[in-house]
Amino acid sequence: MTEAAIFVVFPLCLAIAAFSDLLTMTIPNRVSAILLATFIVVAPLAGLSLTAIGLHLLAGLAVFGVCFALFAINVMGGGDAKLLTASAVWFGLTPALVSYLMYVSIFGGVLTLILLALRSRATMIMASGLPVPNHLLTARKVPYGIAIGFAAFVAYPASPLMQAALARLH
Repeated sequence: MTEAAIFVVFPLCLAIAAFSDLLTMTIPNRVSAILLATFIVVAPLAGLSLTAIGLHLLAGLAVFGVCFALFAINVMGGGDAKLLTASAVWFGLTPALVSYLMYVSIFGGVLTLILLALRSRATMIMASGLPVPNHLLTARKVPYGIAIGFAAFVAYPASPLMQAALARLH
């Protein structure tokens, strides 16, 4: 049961967040809440010590601090900040968190470049009838939940919980 939660909840929540951000430019608060609550339930069952759990929560707090500052200066959306904070808890203060955040930055940069290219051709794309959500062509913001989701899928196999679950299966 614990392994199933580790294998399913994190990737499913990040996929939902990415698709929601793509389609609506919003990330439901319940996705971040489910990520955090599931971590709190699953971590002790997966064998993480109280110290390790505290370090995971500290990682989330550190990421929250940076995200809050970025939100305060209108660089990052609130949904993105909450999602990044909740997902950082799953990585803890580990090299996997650093990798995850680097992937978020890389995928976010690529996403931004793609959106800039699309937006420069917005009139042509809209006239062609291609099924591109209108807000991707006209909004000034970037649906960063997409980059967070892609980064999570790439980095998650190295996360402590995933490693613990894989070790228990062998």
